[in-house]
Amino acid sequence: MQKKPDRRTRRTKAQLRHGLAQLMAEKSVNEVTVRELVDMVDINRSTFYLHYTDIYHMLESVENELFEEILHTIRAHPVSPFNENSFPFIEDIFSILFANREICAALLGPHGDIAFLHRIEEMLSYYSLKALYEAFPERMDDLKYAYSYCVAGGVGLIKDWLSRGCQESPQRMAQLTFRLVMNTVSDFHPQT
Repeated sequence: MQKKPDRRTRRTKAQLRHGLAQLMAEKSVNEVTVRELVDMVDINRSTFYLHYTDIYHMLESVENELFEEILHTIRAHPVSPFNENSFPFIEDIFSILFANREICAALLGPHGDIAFLHRIEEMLSYYSLKALYEAFPERMDDLKYAYSYCVAGGVGLIKDWLSRGCQESPQRMAQLTFRLVMNTVSDFHPQT
């Protein structure tokens, strides 16, 4: 079992993460230097290097932490297509985004890391399309397009919400997303 970092380490990493998010709101990660990051958050360079080898390593670590948190949520909520059992999953995803709103806004913003977004989309597709195929193999030709439409719309909705500073609660956004997804895919739901 991995040891949880001490309070000081967590606080230092949170400061660095906050600074990275602020800088990435203004420019590409390729333009961010360790010096300007540590100056911004008032931390010694040596402290930065205790945790990361460079800015790219830091970004990769932040992304991996978010990825693992989302993956854990997916595994905690087995995909159940087209029913109310999907709502807790959607709500948990918005809670993760809200808890990490500053860095998520930076990652999904104009100077963000599109590779991270693709990695999340691939993970969601793997679990969702597999569940859809198992539930509705005869409808996959249409469902794959409905799924793509929902993912693209969901990403757009998330980007907009993050860019506006998450004015609505994660619960409100989950309700809205759930309703939009359910309306989109309702034509494909098996008749009871």
